[in-house]
Amino acid sequence: QVQLVESGGGSARAGGSLRLSCRASRATSNNCMAWFRQASGKEREGVAAICTRGRAPGYADSVKGRFTIISDKTKNTVDLEMNDLKPEDTAMYYCAAGSPGRWYNIAEYPYWGQGTQVTVSS
Repeated sequence: QVQLVESGGGSARAGGSLRLSCRASRATSNNCMAWFRQASGKEREGVAAICTRGRAPGYADSVKGRFTIISDKTKNTVDLEMNDLKPEDTAMYYCAAGSPGRWYNIAEYPYWGQGTQVTVSS
């Protein structure tokens, strides 16, 4: 079992930045660490993932060029650097670990954090 704990959420104005961090309780054999988000009244969606085996990080089109996912295996952490935030980025952000066929396949992530809220005002 792996516990994931997110931190770093909060409020920001449009155009601002926030950095989220996810710490895993131990090193895992899971191939991917990912960030998902769920806005009020919407389905949970993939934001970004970083996987092993030499694959490039994956990003949702809506965050490409603005968000960067960063992994530190020595600390068992995966961070999400969010720049140029927009009101539509407002959501609960979740860290996840798994071995999906495709990084955005939410059903293939067995481990989830409790989430951290991000609110962006215009």
